[in-house]
Amino acid sequence: MIIVIPQLPFNLFTLPENNIMARQVTILGAGLVGSLLAIILRKRGYEVTLYERRPDMRSASISAGKSINLATSARGWKALELAGLKSEMESLAIPMYGRFLHQADGNTAFQPYGKKNEAIYSVSRGELNKKLMTLAEKHGVKIYFEHRCTHVDIPTNTLHFELPDKQEQTVHTDLLFGADGAFSALRDSYTHLSRVNCDQHYLEYGYKELCILPGKNGEWLMEKNALHIWPRGNYMLIALPNTDGTFTCTLFMPFEGDISFGKLKAEQDVTRFFDKQFPDAKALMPGLLDDFFTNPTAALVTTHISTWHYKDKSALIGDAAHAIVPFYGQGMNAGFEDCTVLSGLMEASPRPSPREREVLPDELDWETIFEEYDAKRRPNGNAVAQLALLNFIEMRDKVSDPKFLERKKIEKELGKRFPEQFISVYEMVSFSHIPYNTAIQCIQAQDQLLGCIMDEGDFFVNVEKSSFGDTLSKWVNDYHKAVQQLDFGN
Repeated sequence: MIIVIPQLPFNLFTLPENNIMARQVTILGAGLVGSLLAIILRKRGYEVTLYERRPDMRSASISAGKSINLATSARGWKALELAGLKSEMESLAIPMYGRFLHQADGNTAFQPYGKKNEAIYSVSRGELNKKLMTLAEKHGVKIYFEHRCTHVDIPTNTLHFELPDKQEQTVHTDLLFGADGAFSALRDSYTHLSRVNCDQHYLEYGYKELCILPGKNGEWLMEKNALHIWPRGNYMLIALPNTDGTFTCTLFMPFEGDISFGKLKAEQDVTRFFDKQFPDAKALMPGLLDDFFTNPTAALVTTHISTWHYKDKSALIGDAAHAIVPFYGQGMNAGFEDCTVLSGLMEASPRPSPREREVLPDELDWETIFEEYDAKRRPNGNAVAQLALLNFIEMRDKVSDPKFLERKKIEKELGKRFPEQFISVYEMVSFSHIPYNTAIQCIQAQDQLLGCIMDEGDFFVNVEKSSFGDTLSKWVNDYHKAVQQLDFGN
């Protein structure tokens, strides 16, 4: 049986806040980005409906083992402030001021993220999502759960859903956003349009979620204000703190090979592996075997698509537009920044005259907004995907390399000595709103600058010499000239 539901341009009982007959907005996906976008649009007076394929996580248990904690940074906080949730979420977030490295030889080291005690913040994905959904409903957003979108007819904005009882439902909408993740139904439907190129790339690595429990009195058993990494070359374990004293751990390793998930088939295999590679972590994991064999081994995918919108009718946002691997902690931050940029474009869009409003169903030129959104965000989506892959190599391989650690110290010192001319790529990405595309274009120039500096020997000895100081100033000036034509978001 097929149920057809035409959506009205406004709620008969609740007119939009600006009393304009705003276009009916439908959003696929009530995850983090979809819920945030719903709040932003509802605050502007739009009637917003969310459709989510999963049950309501506020009343159903979230799927175990696939809830990598979020590392919230500047871009994410800006969007949460826009939604009015920043102060509330700050109370649930734990600042992580750097990487705490657990080396294979048993030694540990702390590597600060920023030069001024900056931090990224560990936040529970589930708790944040629940709060965003609840806030969306408080603003008047309607959320339908267990509605799986199977197809979208792009030219007509007709959505086809499958319900839990296998009934089909068809919905017509005026304005549509796909915020339904890496395997977005809207994105998949775009791929059937003419001249739309798309691709997806899986890493040969998977991940499995594990857990470190708190102490007897609920205390954290490791440094809580750090992101813990056990780098082992071709694989690694990470751990992020939670407010209840636990750490969410994630093991990243190849699916197949000599050291891989494929080799850890029996309990004795897992026990032997952790005893040898992560003995300090294993001592804090009484539920290791249960977690390992209960939680799924999930895949890691990056997606690209050559257009993020269709005319004035629909657009992709968040992971639906740019699914990335989690190694820079920027997936949510990038999706939230999509919302911030879209909100800014809406704010800047020219308003029609009162006379024009009488005949226009909406006060904004959505075709122009979507074109500008696509032009601004798609290059940055591609850039953050590449940055995430590069950071995987850094976390897995380089953080145990003495030369790499020395370079990080030099980067921070350069930022202190030349604050108007140098900011490291990591700080651009995590502690600023500089476009991702600018950050990635600075990598080669920074490699050249740091290479010159390190070729001269001990930087912290050399920098005390006046002759080297002059040379250093020239190198930094040359670097600054090479990158200053880029868009730093000023």
